[in-house]
Amino acid sequence: MSEPLPQSVLFCCDHNAVRSPMAEGLMKKFYGEGTYVQSVGVKNDMEIDGFSVAVCEEMGVELARHRSRSFDEMEQWGDDLSSFDLVIALSPASQRRALELTRYFHLDVEYWPILDPTGLGETRADKLAQYRKARDQIIGKLTERWGAPKETICPTS
Repeated sequence: MSEPLPQSVLFCCDHNAVRSPMAEGLMKKFYGEGTYVQSVGVKNDMEIDGFSVAVCEEMGVELARHRSRSFDEMEQWGDDLSSFDLVIALSPASQRRALELTRYFHLDVEYWPILDPTGLGETRADKLAQYRKARDQIIGKLTERWGAPKETICPTS
């Protein structure tokens, strides 16, 4: 059974370069602008991953302009973690960091174990297949949590 959409969601992963930007972009595409959606990483030491851009583009989700940021940068830029209704961690390290940062707030932190596709696959086709698996896991979790997308998505892959 799907739940009502929260007013704000923060997705987090290790570098804010693969899984959390995909989750942010897909949620915005699926459920519109009614929910404020952002993403961060434990670290900000990588740019958006090209394979993530490619597999989301197949779904009509644009990630090429995404700029990675960390929890620390989010706070420096004025985004208060306590202003989010829900934090969804997509990696164990990001779950630990989110729980550490939210221990003084009444804030829900969920953990969605999403495949880390980086470093998997030998050929470009193999790598894309792994990134699609991660993307599709995110889609499965989104629709399990909040129901069918408001917008029909037609993958081109």
